Amino acid sequence: MVDLDPAGQAKSMIGLPERLTMAEASATLARLAPLLRAAADPVLDASALREMDTAALALLLACQRQAAGQGRRLQLTGAPPKLKQLAQLYGVDALLGL
Repeated sequence: MVDLDPAGQAKSMIGLPERLTMAEASATLARLAPLLRAAADPVLDASALREMDTAALALLLACQRQAAGQGRRLQLTGAPPKLKQLAQLYGVDALLGL
């Protein structure tokens, strides 16, 4: 899916999996890294995320660091309530834009 930002540039929508726990975090990050590198304006879609632990937060922060290292701003959309609660609990909700 491709959306346009206010400047008319293409945004790359990158979907997160349904399950993102410690067991899946490394493989998920390996899958996301090249997608993030290729995206001009990356947007992570978390709407499919149903099962998660704190590894999901670590992965999101790693994705954010990667995008920032390339001078890009990572956007997160569709965050389920549990992800927002975890982010608030650990004090990273503002960092993730939640």
